[in-house]
Amino acid sequence: MSRTTIADVAREAGVTKATVSHALSGNRPTSPETRAKVLAAAAKLNWAPSQSARALATSRANAVAVVLARDPEVIADDSFFPAFIAGVESVLAETETALILQVVHGRDAEERAYRSLTRGRADGALLLDLRSDDWRIALLEELGLPTVLVGAYEQPTTFSCVRTDDAAPVRELIDHLRHAGHRRIAHISGPLEYVHSRARADAYISAIGGTDLLREGDFTAASGRDLTEELLALPEPPTAIVYSNDTMAIAGLSYARSQGLSIPRDLAISGFDDDHLSAHLSPALTSVSSDPAARGRVAARLLQNDILGAEPRTEVVDCNVVHFRQSTEAPAPA
Repeated sequence: MSRTTIADVAREAGVTKATVSHALSGNRPTSPETRAKVLAAAAKLNWAPSQSARALATSRANAVAVVLARDPEVIADDSFFPAFIAGVESVLAETETALILQVVHGRDAEERAYRSLTRGRADGALLLDLRSDDWRIALLEELGLPTVLVGAYEQPTTFSCVRTDDAAPVRELIDHLRHAGHRRIAHISGPLEYVHSRARADAYISAIGGTDLLREGDFTAASGRDLTEELLALPEPPTAIVYSNDTMAIAGLSYARSQGLSIPRDLAISGFDDDHLSAHLSPALTSVSSDPAARGRVAARLLQNDILGAEPRTEVVDCNVVHFRQSTEAPAPA
């Protein structure tokens, strides 16, 4: 039996070979109807394009990259990353584009990783964990690597950006806690060098009017536990704690209960990112659903367009929704 070719797929779909190539590679705009016909024909004939042939034809690596300068423990514990990657992959799978994920330690290693991408490893990058005045952005602009920024970066840039509002849900949480009678509300943030952590902390400071009960964590369970212990040991401990992710919040909740506190009668607790387990805790954890999968999909689509030469643009993803649950239901203790 002869091997199925792109010409066979073109005949089955009633289009040209070039149209089949464009529909599958994304090199040129193709109508949804035409793309659907091509995909149906390819599926019927059990045909898939050769990755090496596609790379030669397009002079591209057919891959995009994410470089993370984080402790692997944080990546393993934080529910944001798997969901974000799943969203990215759901888009990349449409064109069989590979995702390169590289974890690095230190600025030198991070810079080497980005420089290596321009040597045929990847066609573009998704930049996470944006920092204030981020040095990586100038580097990537110098390298000419198409890049999408994931976060509300405020400095001028030539790159596309996926923005979300990290401040609004923090204000909503604090309003909710104040309405319940809480006056000593603490915040355990993520690393304040990160744009999203700083936005949440700034919203907290603006709402509370001070930093006495602000503590900087690192998104790990250990920091959530240790900083909760520190706050609860104060002469006037907080009656509510807003954490910058669910991992820290769950660790803090566990520590508070180990000290005999009832949640939420003695201490109200809320998290961020709405881990899939948070709604099933006892009590269920109030948290902010940030829909990282949606952000991943939007970021991947923007990057695909940028690689094909589209003008950079900003997409605002309105996905941060507070889910109020049992852990903040009770009124503040007298």
